[in-house]
Amino acid sequence: MTEISNIKLNDYCEKINRALKEIVSERAPLRESLNEAMEYSLMAGGKRLRPVLMLEFCRMCGGDPESITDIACSIELIHTFSLIHDDLPSMDNDDYRRGRESCHKKFGEATALLAGDALNTLAFEVITNAATEGRISAQTAVMLVSVLSKAVGVNGMIGGQMIDLGAENREITIDELVILQRFKTGALIEAACVMGVILAGRFDMLPAAADYADALGRAFQIVDDILDVTGTFEELGKPIGSDSEQHKNTFVTALGIEGAHAEAERLTKTALLTLMQFDDCGFLSELTEELLDRRS
Repeated sequence: MTEISNIKLNDYCEKINRALKEIVSERAPLRESLNEAMEYSLMAGGKRLRPVLMLEFCRMCGGDPESITDIACSIELIHTFSLIHDDLPSMDNDDYRRGRESCHKKFGEATALLAGDALNTLAFEVITNAATEGRISAQTAVMLVSVLSKAVGVNGMIGGQMIDLGAENREITIDELVILQRFKTGALIEAACVMGVILAGRFDMLPAAADYADALGRAFQIVDDILDVTGTFEELGKPIGSDSEQHKNTFVTALGIEGAHAEAERLTKTALLTLMQFDDCGFLSELTEELLDRRS
């Protein structure tokens, strides 16, 4: 990425992190450990890709990203909730996330479960608060809640996790794998892009945003699959090779590393072509290319 784009990305991430910190700053009596667990996982780092996408799609469509930073954070609250639950012993049973102990290793399994639940519901509270404060209309809030709730539920991320669990220890077709990852990973990425367009009121651009997100989400997951084989703990901040140990179906097991990378390149090109439908898309084009070659 160019220096200008890196500065813009860092500016977005700093604003997102400040807003996230404020959102989880409460220390409620008798529930302090729950608040600490929520903040521990939420502020552990990460690319903040999903809120960045929401802010940038809002900007490209003529909206004001400065006014919706907290709303963009709603999708990071959901993403963090999913990571906490993914790491639980009943799911992927991972002891580390982003270079430090997973939430359940630090605070215990019950508190981690509740922390994930609380972050899930907090996301919708953030959106509805923006409406009650008059910063967005009630109609806009309903649309955002509709998009986000569908992306999280049985026809979205959680449904994808269920398909993933059911696919362990058996081979599945490429078509099934695409559906799995479109739900598990792609649904939240699509929600981020679509919500940004809704916040700008450019409903005519919703199909293009969804098409871009579909291609990006699939490419993003394929690179994740590759890094699980070729990366290191220092780079990723979590155990390497866990997909293989748990006999998960990935694009690497289906296509091999070279084939998986070729497919990720193809999907990235598709995403970039779709992005050309938006004005002033240079920053997001650079970020899209950067994600293909990332090492973490």
